[in-house]
Amino acid sequence: MKILMVASEANPFIKVGGLGDVVYSLAKALVKQGQEVAIVIPFYKSLRYQSKHAIQFIGHLDVFLSWRKHTVSLLTTKVDGVTYYFTDAAYYFDRDGVYGYPDEHERWAAFVHAVRHMMPVVGFQPDVVHLHDWPTGMLPVLIRELDQKNTFYQKMKFVMTIHSPAFHGEFPPHLIQDFYGLGNHLYDDGALRFQDQASTLKAGLVYSDRITTVSPSHAEELLTSEGSFGLDPILHLYRDKFVGILNGIDTDEWHPTKDPHLVTPIQKLTLQTNKDKNKEQLFNMFDLEHPQYPLFGLVSRLTFQKGIQLILDNLDHFVHLGAKFIFLGAGEMDLEHRLKAFEAKYPKAVRVILGYNNPVAHQIYASSDFFLMPSLFEPCGISQMIAMRYGTLPIVRETGGLKDTVKSYAIYGEKATGFSFLHYTGDSLGWAMQQAMSLFEQKPLLKKLQLNAYETNHDWEKASQLYLKLFTSIQ
Repeated sequence: MKILMVASEANPFIKVGGLGDVVYSLAKALVKQGQEVAIVIPFYKSLRYQSKHAIQFIGHLDVFLSWRKHTVSLLTTKVDGVTYYFTDAAYYFDRDGVYGYPDEHERWAAFVHAVRHMMPVVGFQPDVVHLHDWPTGMLPVLIRELDQKNTFYQKMKFVMTIHSPAFHGEFPPHLIQDFYGLGNHLYDDGALRFQDQASTLKAGLVYSDRITTVSPSHAEELLTSEGSFGLDPILHLYRDKFVGILNGIDTDEWHPTKDPHLVTPIQKLTLQTNKDKNKEQLFNMFDLEHPQYPLFGLVSRLTFQKGIQLILDNLDHFVHLGAKFIFLGAGEMDLEHRLKAFEAKYPKAVRVILGYNNPVAHQIYASSDFFLMPSLFEPCGISQMIAMRYGTLPIVRETGGLKDTVKSYAIYGEKATGFSFLHYTGDSLGWAMQQAMSLFEQKPLLKKLQLNAYETNHDWEKASQLYLKLFTSIQ
């Protein structure tokens, strides 16, 4: 089967959040199952300066948005058996960032036009086009409205995956004609209409053959008015083609016994000793005191979604109990400043590293005793699965994929893989953290839970099999 992944980001070339990991890892897993998989993303400014992969020019095409004409270069390379295509529309994508520009909808309109015309030019005719989030949602609309009689496209099937339901790709209805050359009847009859705007996400949901999201629990949440960000009426309408498939993690990158960023590998028979050696190294690196005390780690975007406020509510109390904290991430300025204020207040107990540093991320996952992930909502999440792979026990709120992947100590006892709490309050997180502090003193039980987490399998094999079964069902 030929599968084309269409996305705004994909490792190893561009990554802003978990989407980049998912697109690359799922594609790689499908290749291992004998499928022919390609990924297409824009050719960003940063890609011009990468030297690790040999990217080749293969052609060009013209893209029209009403009166605007842009010549788009097409490039390609291959990584881990996956063919990558890049659409180089410098006017729109030769910029420092990936998202957040004033002409955002025009940029992604140009991208989907380029992808549509690219397929016959490069000779890749997919059986299934797998769309990821709102930037890609108009592609099946264009093909099914404008290419109905073109035999190249007639047998293509489309699958739309919702990664970030809070972003709908809303834009003024008059731009349906201006950006896409489509009639306003698509808005008037409701196909593209969402909350009095046009929506690229809704477009993808309506025009795709199947809809997925990134965990079973999140699929259930998206069918409720409280957890759907307004999508529940649409998803109820298409309930028979909607399913949740849990993401995996890239076990080649996150490999505790072969991780080049660790001072010593994390191995099953010597797990606690190995973790302690890495923890001592991390404390020395960041000038923290007393590594014999519990370490709570976090690697995350510092945003309201990630529950940083709940952590701030608890820092004073748990530092006074002897806990240590190390945070790696960037995001909302207010949260960054407040975390930094705690670092200044407790310089030997709290460390905040702003930005993203991949080696340090690996060291935090491996060295921490507990990993904080008290998210307000989390469609899937991969950090909790990465932490468990290194024998680090996650502390999560019971939402989305966090609920699906972590067995809570309060429920499973010695068979648990971490801790969880339900209500989004500082007190609820504090209750779970207190359980972790108490467990830390019970070394045999702590080791048992660490081994449970370490031996939990969250690779992409099962998820890729479910996706392949889904793709096959619509052929």
